[in-house]
Amino acid sequence: MSTACNDPAAAAEPALVEARGLALGYEGRPVLTDVGFTVRRGEFWFLLGRNGSGKTTLLRALIGLLPPRAGSLWLAPELASRERLGFVPQRCDLNRALPTTVREFVLLGTVNGGARRAGEAERLAWALDHAGLAGMERRDYWSLSGGERQRALVARALVRRPSVLVLDEPTTNLDPGSEHALVHLLAELNRSERLTLVVVTHDLAMAARHATHLALASEGTLVAGPREEILAPGALARVFGVEVRLAHP
Repeated sequence: MSTACNDPAAAAEPALVEARGLALGYEGRPVLTDVGFTVRRGEFWFLLGRNGSGKTTLLRALIGLLPPRAGSLWLAPELASRERLGFVPQRCDLNRALPTTVREFVLLGTVNGGARRAGEAERLAWALDHAGLAGMERRDYWSLSGGERQRALVARALVRRPSVLVLDEPTTNLDPGSEHALVHLLAELNRSERLTLVVVTHDLAMAARHATHLALASEGTLVAGPREEILAPGALARVFGVEVRLAHP
């Protein structure tokens, strides 16, 4: 059984995503059951768990690729069409043989998103600026460093001006400097823009330092709530199978 946040101050913020008794899985194979949590505006969530624990399954449900088997996954009206829900995958499978500028790559985020062409330039400038790529729109996408490409993926999601940004292990294969820069960028988006973030990761230390809330996938369900509650040693031990001790963030 999962736990939800009961902080009165947090409850003042509007709910954007709410799961109640949610069950997810694939053709006769249950993955997650009895999941409950509420994500509110301005929160910074990290989703952790062992491989195969259901992190990707929940992510697929959040972005609309997997319907619930039972229970409900409610989205605020502004997210119902997923137009204002941004998604950053681990990598981009863009064809290297296709010449692509950073501008063209980032504007792929508006495809099927209903973005108005009249506001395209403004959206692009905002996304590039907030992803740390201002002035680079004419650069060849493949000339970028690995860290810059990952920030271009973030910009591609930001061009939709999302209310919620979901990221699937965004620091995978980045060097320490690029990883630090990307996490700092995300934290700044959360702080300055009040952008709600949901990050899938294996990095406990990163989550401990930056999260407002955590969701731990374990034994077919989630334990979810404020960081201070979920980082209790007993909760971490149940998920990871060993006692985990983290320094205070």
